[in-house]
Amino acid sequence: MDNTELKSGTTTIGIVCKDGLVLAADKRATSGYLIAWKKFDKIVMITENVAVTVAGTVSDVQLLTKYLKAELKLKDIRTGRETTVKEAASLLANFVYSNIRKFSLIPGISHFIVGGKDSAGFHMYDLSPDGSIVEVDDYISSGSGSVMAFGVLETLYKKGLSVDEGVKLAAKGVNAAVQRDIASGNGIDIVTITKDGIKKVFSREFEMKIEV
Repeated sequence: MDNTELKSGTTTIGIVCKDGLVLAADKRATSGYLIAWKKFDKIVMITENVAVTVAGTVSDVQLLTKYLKAELKLKDIRTGRETTVKEAASLLANFVYSNIRKFSLIPGISHFIVGGKDSAGFHMYDLSPDGSIVEVDDYISSGSGSVMAFGVLETLYKKGLSVDEGVKLAAKGVNAAVQRDIASGNGIDIVTITKDGIKKVFSREFEMKIEV
């Protein structure tokens, strides 16, 4: 793969709680072995009630989230009602499916976790790079650091945990990945989705420096 391709590396996490949802991600973007960007925001607000985490080729995830925002605004205007979380996730899954199957010199790889609330409650979906979509009722992780994150989630997740507990668990999961995955790092962002809407509750940058 071309080393000039900018990738988000990534550890992203989504957790379903009894009173809402938690989305978390690291902040590092890489180009081959180069850390190209230390402050990349991998949690994107799509509407007032829907947000996504992004992983994969940066140009693809940026373009697909822009398409999604625009299409959902048009859909709301045409129908006169707010789009459901499932409709938003299905539309994005269609974009991902089409994107991965088009001919390109740079593979259009993208992986999203969609979280949001609508009149039916809170919903979370995992959108794999092949365009498949699965509803999540506990937790999910994506990206190169997901193996480490899943170890933490499998061990510590409890059904019915609160959003506050979910925030702490998400931080532990991303931190575990940052310690071992070279493509994840430089900080953690955590967003909650509750009855009060979407809110960034934690954002911290950090550096690993060696004094000589």
